[in-house]
Amino acid sequence: MISIALASNNNYAVLMATLIKSILYNHHTAEPINFYLLNDHISKSNQEKINSLIVDADKSQLIWKNAEEVFPKDVKFPMDDSAFPSTAYLRLFAPFVVPKEVKKLIYFDVDMIVQADVSDLWNVDMQGYAMAAVLDVGKIAGCKWGGIPNYKALGIDEDAPYFNSGMMLIDCEQWVAQDIPNQVFTAMRENIAHVNYADQYGLNVVFTGKWLQVNPMWNWFANIYHPNPNCIHYLDIKPIFKSYNSDPILRKAFFKYLEMTPWRGMPLKSDISRLIRKAIIKLKKRIKALIP
Repeated sequence: MISIALASNNNYAVLMATLIKSILYNHHTAEPINFYLLNDHISKSNQEKINSLIVDADKSQLIWKNAEEVFPKDVKFPMDDSAFPSTAYLRLFAPFVVPKEVKKLIYFDVDMIVQADVSDLWNVDMQGYAMAAVLDVGKIAGCKWGGIPNYKALGIDEDAPYFNSGMMLIDCEQWVAQDIPNQVFTAMRENIAHVNYADQYGLNVVFTGKWLQVNPMWNWFANIYHPNPNCIHYLDIKPIFKSYNSDPILRKAFFKYLEMTPWRGMPLKSDISRLIRKAIIKLKKRIKALIP
């Protein structure tokens, strides 16, 4: 059994559906897939559309987990200055809400599609590590425009490998035993002025020197063309928006799978709603940061 966790709010339900379809379309081995869908208020109608993607319950299942049951009741999110919503933090708690028998989990951001058999990723030898991932675009902690801005103060080597958290292979038992969400949030709060990319900052601080690098084809960034990556990550503006600015051929790859979902034929979206949402998220964070 392959276990996969995805997280989304209603705005990106179409991305979640497209990712699921791409995984199912390219999965050819016998292992069934359980998708754990971490649901931040996706509408009932959109949930029904996503449910319709499953045509053989013996081969794949969708297990919905509402955000209210994923986040601890007393959780307090770090108030960084990014436009990432609280939805982004759902992945940190995924290993806590899957069944005990699930020892390993693949996490994908929903702004991805998978073009190879996910079983190849699932069967990667974790070599005893709690987490495996792919190098980020900047590659090192000391990257001038990304990475860990205060790496020197934290005693982290400038050339320490820095990963992108959009795809992670997770050892659930170690993740839970080490209480990774608490470690990540603590790292963020103690260094809030330096936090970039939300929990990716905290994850890299916590896992510096303690994670396994996997083939970069499993988290290939859409701003760089490649003829056939295993997994495409649309890091910047998503393919559903008119202002998409990454590789156009990789955008076509996304729409190949979108056209296999109930969202087929959807028009491209303007950027007004996207920019307004980002502004609102930032404003709410600033207000909450002022509240004792």
